[in-house]
Amino acid sequence: MLRSLSTKIVFAIVAAAVIVVAIAAVAWKSYDDRERMRVHAEAVTGGDSWRGEALFIQYGCGSCHALRDVRTATGDVGPPLDGIATRMIIAGHLANNPPNLEHWIQDPQHVSPGTAMPDLGVITGDARDITAFHYTRAK
Repeated sequence: MLRSLSTKIVFAIVAAAVIVVAIAAVAWKSYDDRERMRVHAEAVTGGDSWRGEALFIQYGCGSCHALRDVRTATGDVGPPLDGIATRMIIAGHLANNPPNLEHWIQDPQHVSPGTAMPDLGVITGDARDITAFHYTRAK
């Protein structure tokens, strides 16, 4: 009886350890994928994606746009921005590339007169960083 109980305890401990290792592996892969995406986004845009996320919040972009993992981004006026990095077209007619996205963020009324997206006075460096942040959003 005692031997059977200790075997069950050992089995439970081993099973728990396997589960913990599996969860850690999945979490590490997810972190690694996000970090790779961040490094790539910063390389192609020349911006700082961490600063871009803070600026996205500071400029109030989430009042119009929804974006998963950004608590304040719950808007439903503009399109949701999840997956923006993999879209072919932005602003309804522009090829999705860093210069176009940066220009759109900085001067939406010039790019598409009459658009619902307001001119928020985003300066060049801020637009570049927000672009880098958006390019981390592939999913």
